[in-house]
Amino acid sequence: MEAAATSCYRHPSYETYVRCTRCDRSICPDCMREAAVGHHCVECVKEGQRSVRQARTVFGGAVSRATAPLVTYVLMALNVLVYLGEVVRPEIVDRFAVLGAALTGPDGEQYYYRGDTVPGYELTGIADGEWYRLVTGAFLHLPPDASFGVMHLVFNMFALWNIGRAVEGQLGRARYLALYLLAAVGGSVLVYLVAPDTSTVGASGAVFGLAAAYWVIHRRLGGDMAAVNRFMAGFLLWMLISAAFTSWQGHLGGLLTGALVTYGLAFAPARLRTWPVQLGGGVVLLGLFAVAVVVKTTELTGGAVQLGG
Repeated sequence: MEAAATSCYRHPSYETYVRCTRCDRSICPDCMREAAVGHHCVECVKEGQRSVRQARTVFGGAVSRATAPLVTYVLMALNVLVYLGEVVRPEIVDRFAVLGAALTGPDGEQYYYRGDTVPGYELTGIADGEWYRLVTGAFLHLPPDASFGVMHLVFNMFALWNIGRAVEGQLGRARYLALYLLAAVGGSVLVYLVAPDTSTVGASGAVFGLAAAYWVIHRRLGGDMAAVNRFMAGFLLWMLISAAFTSWQGHLGGLLTGALVTYGLAFAPARLRTWPVQLGGGVVLLGLFAVAVVVKTTELTGGAVQLGG
C-alpha cells in the first residue's frame, strides 16, 4: 500500500513523500539536504552547523576551505594601482610619503626643518599632524625616473607574493591583514623616530614584518628550521647591505613589529588566542605607536603637537 502524500512544511502546495530523518517534517526536493542517512530539512542543517565548533589554526584564525590568498592579491593590486597613480601624478609621492618634518617653501619645494619656522615656509609631515603618512607611505614606491625605479615595486611585490601566501594561509585573512598593516606602521614609526627629516616610500617594512612572521610561524609549528633560518639570514643580510641606499629604519621597524605580533599570536596561552583578546593587543600596540609619535613630535616642535592634518 502506497503512503499518502503530504505537503512540504515550507511549500504547502508541493506534495511529497519524503520526510526529514531528524525532525520528521515533510520536505520537497528544494528543501532536501542530503545527509549520511536519508535527507535533512533546511532548519535541521542550520542547527547542526551552529552546534559544530569551527576549526581554527594554532594562531586563532579560522580554517578556511578557500585556497586563494585573497588578501595578498588585494595588497599587491593596491600597490600596483598606487604606482600607476604615481606615474600619472608624480606629486603623490611628496604628498603621501613617510615624512617626519620638513619645510615647504613658496616654490613648493621641501627644505630641512631644524625646529624653527620661517615666514613663508610651512611645516609639512607627520609633525604637522599628517599621521596618515605612517600608512600611505607603505603603498608608495620609487617613481620610474628614480635610480632604482620600477624594480623597487617589482622586488617588493615578488617578496610579498612568495611570503604572503604562506603567512596568510596560517594566520587567516583578518589576522594577516592586521599583521601587514601593523608592520607597515611600525616601520614608519621607527623612521619618524630616528630619521624624521627623510622621505621614505615602499612596502619593505611590511614585507620584513611578514618575513619575521614566517620565521615565528615555522618555529611554533615545529618544522625543519634549517631552511627557514637560511631564509631569515638572507633577509637580515639584505637589510645590512641595503642600509646604504634604503631606509634600514623602515626595514628594522617592520621586522621587529612583525616578530612581536606573530609571537603573541603563536605563543600566547590557548585561552588568549581569541579575536577579542588579539584585537585588544593590536589596539594596545597602536596606542604605543601613537605615544611614540606624540613624544617625537613634541621634541621636534617644542610642544606644539598636531593630532590631525
